[in-house]
Parts: sequence; structure tokens; C-alpha cells
Amino acid sequence: MESVFEGSAHLERELTPEPIAGPAVGSVGLHLLLVGLVLLYGFAMGLFHHNIWGNPGAGGSMEVKLTTSLPLPAHEVNDNVLATENPSEAPAPLSTKELRQQDLTAIPIPGKVTKPSKKNMAKTQPYQPKQIQQNTAPSGEQAGSRMAQQMQPGPSGPTTVGDNSFASRFPWYVDQINRKMSQNWNRQQVDQRTPRGARVYLTFTIHRDGTLSGLRLDRSSGSATLDVSCELAAQRVDTFGDLPPNYNQSTLNVSYFCEY
Repeated sequence: MESVFEGSAHLERELTPEPIAGPAVGSVGLHLLLVGLVLLYGFAMGLFHHNIWGNPGAGGSMEVKLTTSLPLPAHEVNDNVLATENPSEAPAPLSTKELRQQDLTAIPIPGKVTKPSKKNMAKTQPYQPKQIQQNTAPSGEQAGSRMAQQMQPGPSGPTTVGDNSFASRFPWYVDQINRKMSQNWNRQQVDQRTPRGARVYLTFTIHRDGTLSGLRLDRSSGSATLDVSCELAAQRVDTFGDLPPNYNQSTLNVSYFCEY
């Protein structure tokens, strides 16, 4: 029977709710105490600054008192602390003419093409056409005349003729002498040891029918083979052709050289 009562008492204790008001109040009080201790520690260590003007603190602040008992005149009030009492006027911008007159040659700018000034440009003389000389007499209506210039013929190639006027009057015949001699000269007969530019001079006479006579060595080249080869070339020519009909002489003296 006692076991029945004990079981019922135990069941009643299990079903009865536990009180929570007391533990909750204790927990809240404990947390408030911890928060208060933290704040007190912060104030004690200077972690929280006081915004109180005029009281000396760790930041070294100073006391400032504002007063409006002495107002400044309106014309002396300067809103800009950086402005001066007598500001200087800004320079006026340069005109286009003044900008063009600036010296741009002091520091040359790469790639900038500057036009030469009129002062540095050299003055050139104006073009004056040449006067054409008129072939007119200084007085009267008679036209002026020119003197005929007499040509002094020189050597025409390797051939030189004795008559001064023959080469200028009949240059084609002089060329014919050069061609005949060149065609009959065999350069293979000359010794290869002969220096380049060596010359041998021959003289002979051409008759009216173009035949040759009086062949002789006038000046040796120093190479026997060159001298002989040039003489053989003159001997191989059958005729140089009839002398020009307008030439009034019966013979023509000729000087000819062979050059190696």
C-alpha cells in the first residue's frame, strides 16, 4: 500500500511545473551587473571621450568664448580670409597681333613650321629681262653685218692632216682614213707586255686617186711589235678613196697614230 502512495507522490512531483521567475530575475540582474562593470571600466580607462567645452582633458582642448558686442562695419567685413585689401588686376589677354609678334624662335618647337619674318628675308632683285642686241647700224637704215669666224681645225681622232682647212671642209674624208686604218690594224700582233696607252706615229702621203706613198715611222712607241703592226696596217690599205673634187691640191699629207 505504501508503494502505491509513493508512486502517486512521485507522479505528482513530475507533473508539477518548476518555478522560473526566480532564476530569470537572477540571470537579468547578473547581466546588468556585467554591463555596468564594462562601462565603468571604459570610463576609468578613457575609452569614452566627454564632449565638454572649456574643461581640460586628455585631448588638450581650449576654452572658446564667442561675443557679438563689437560688430565690425559692413565695409570692412571680408568674407574671404585669403583675400587682400588691395587685390591686383588680372593682366588683359594678348591680342592676335601681339601673339604673332612674340619670338617663337627662342625655344624651337619640334614639328612646328614657322614662316620667315619680313625682316629676315633677303631682298632679291626683280627680274630684268636681258636686252637682245639688234643687228642694226647705230645710224641710218642699213643692217649690221657679222664677221665670218675662221675655224682652226685640230686633230680628228688619230688622223691629223697638213692642210688646216681640209679637216673642216671635208671631215667625212678624215673619218674615212680612220676607218680604213682601223679595219686593217691587227692588234693580235702586238706583244701583250706592251704598256696600255702606248702610241706609234706614222706619216704618209695620199694622192688624188687615194693611193698611199712615203710611209715612214715618225715616232716610235718603244714596242717593236706595235710599230710593225701599225706600219703593216697602212700597207694593207689599197686606197683611201679619191680626194674630194673641191680640194685643189693633188696630194694630202697625213699623220696617223696607233694606240695600244
